[in-house]
Amino acid sequence: MSTEDIKNKLTERGLKVTPQRMAILEAIYNLKNHPTAENIIDYIKKMHPNIATGTVYKVLGALVDNRLVKKVKTENDIMRYDGVMKSHHHLYCMESDVIKDYVDEELDELLQNYFAKKNLPGFKIEDIVLQVKGTFNK
Repeated sequence: MSTEDIKNKLTERGLKVTPQRMAILEAIYNLKNHPTAENIIDYIKKMHPNIATGTVYKVLGALVDNRLVKKVKTENDIMRYDGVMKSHHHLYCMESDVIKDYVDEELDELLQNYFAKKNLPGFKIEDIVLQVKGTFNK
């Protein structure tokens, strides 16, 4: 994703374009592996050594709140960040802690139809995301 695309995403959400936000969002997109906050910090420190750790966590919170990234929790309760906002699910390897995106429109439709029929009183579904646990073949 280009620098201009990242700037546009921030401004579309009404966020001020700052070097910190740019660097952190760029890191999430470039790492492409559902990075942890620590992965993001390590990545941005190479180019932006003055960005404080607390700033990274604060910016990540703002990016999640403004739906520019999603939180993904692993089996080990490690918080990871996902920059892909279009509908998808996750394949989670319990041995390696690797998360891979899984896109399946047929599954999406099946889940939407299933929950539409369930009529969950007092609950509004905003998103359905599966995390399928297993191991990747070596």
